[in-house]
Amino acid sequence: MNISVSELIVRYLERLGIDHIFGMPGAHVLPIYDRLRDSGVKSVLVKHEQGAAFMADGYARVSNRPSACIATAGPGATNLVTGIANAYAERLPVLAITGETSTYIFGRGGLQESAGEGGTIDQVALFKPITRYARRIERTDYLGQVLNQTTQALLGRAPGPVLLTIPYNVQKESVDPGVLDQVHIPTPGPAPVPATDALAALIRDAHAPVIIAGDGCIRAGARDAVAALAEAYRIPVATSLKAKGVVAEGSPLALGCLGVTSDGAARRYLVEHADLLIVLGASFNERTSYLWDRQLTAGRRIAQVDRDPAQLGRVFQPDVAICGDILAAVHALHDALADANMPKKALPPAAETALPTATEATPPDDAAFALARAFFAQLAARFPRDTMVFDDNIVFAQSYYAVSDRNHYFPNTGVSSLGYALPAAIGARCFAPDNPTFAILGDGGFQMCATEMMTAVNYGIPLNVVVINNGTLSLIRKNQFQHYGERYIDCDFVNPDFALLAQSFGARHYRVAELADLDALFAHADLERGLNLIEILLDKHAFPRYLSAR
Repeated sequence: MNISVSELIVRYLERLGIDHIFGMPGAHVLPIYDRLRDSGVKSVLVKHEQGAAFMADGYARVSNRPSACIATAGPGATNLVTGIANAYAERLPVLAITGETSTYIFGRGGLQESAGEGGTIDQVALFKPITRYARRIERTDYLGQVLNQTTQALLGRAPGPVLLTIPYNVQKESVDPGVLDQVHIPTPGPAPVPATDALAALIRDAHAPVIIAGDGCIRAGARDAVAALAEAYRIPVATSLKAKGVVAEGSPLALGCLGVTSDGAARRYLVEHADLLIVLGASFNERTSYLWDRQLTAGRRIAQVDRDPAQLGRVFQPDVAICGDILAAVHALHDALADANMPKKALPPAAETALPTATEATPPDDAAFALARAFFAQLAARFPRDTMVFDDNIVFAQSYYAVSDRNHYFPNTGVSSLGYALPAAIGARCFAPDNPTFAILGDGGFQMCATEMMTAVNYGIPLNVVVINNGTLSLIRKNQFQHYGERYIDCDFVNPDFALLAQSFGARHYRVAELADLDALFAHADLERGLNLIEILLDKHAFPRYLSAR
């Protein structure tokens, strides 16, 4: 018995294991919404389609499986673009479904037509540069092939977002449900064991090796393996921003985070002591590399392990390059070193006495940033495990938040769009409803996405939204201070009354103006099951004075 294409699409979502879809209905996707009503896929109504894409991003990031968002034709689709671009930059398997006018009115000026005909926008062309696969489905005879291609793009070795745009009349056509038999879900077998003998030899010969762990370690599920390798042979570990918590920060072998906004301790250790850098799944981007500072790599042997061959040698020339699964590589390396009976390394003297160079971050002044430091200290102490932190702000957490090896820190990287943390945290909490969740934003970024707090209210999603209130776009003010002779323009603004705003949302409000307010917050607020808007005051003239390229 045939079913509608819209029914088939919903069944396809179920086959992928997608149980939430984030979006906003419009006339051109109502056939799909109608079939969602009786399915096992829960639809989440957002306040803006950008929020839908960010929620799907957060869900995919935490779950390590495909997620989905849906929007109508025209403005619904264009509002998804920033979120899908972020998923593309982060290589996240997000399926975006959009509607389209019926095929028989293409080119005739239909409402919100986006087929590229007759001078209209072309949704597929718009999304092609920011997706692994983008297709308009105008007929049903190739539907099975399209869905199979979609599956391979979402779940293959190089995952990423996919766009399917489906005209209204095609959604209502009939199709044999056996079409889904053409969809092959990849079933990855054991990862091939990479050859690590050359890397093991480098480590045996090194006096002061350092592991630089990147996000690839987390995605490969290698946190425990990296920590075990470091402990077994006493090899210190520095991380990229996205890899905070690969080893518990504050533990003896944790050097902390590399990056222009960090306190500089990890960088000092590398520059003054390391003779071998073991780069595991880290891209050495602008932030991690201190604007590609040659001091980090000069005079040192370098080994690089990454599952993406395009990353190998992209920024620096490694002495040993291994393309393969990081977890498998770390296990093989551990075995090779054990077989060679390599003793633990003798750590060089502590690097705390080294002075930071001009290119390093200047540690934020304790007095000016006392509230931010104390907040992150209490967050780490009170929530040591199973906590998800989505962070738009980044600067304070990089230096102040000691991420445990059982917590999850998600900085706003990718295309670094302000307003990401709040909707992404909502999407993540949909997957992990019992995990305490914090979204940390500046007041400028918060006002780009504040309406999504009502999405959390509508679905009873607990969330802690932490707003740094200083009445300015701090990065812009910092750059105008450093590079433009303090000629400030369009960086300062007036904030709403956050207490009244929280009340209007139905959320609890907490205002942190002094250290005693933080003690009261962590002592009395329901930070696990409540919906809270937490406002931390900061002087707009107090911003970290790290140097950047802009």
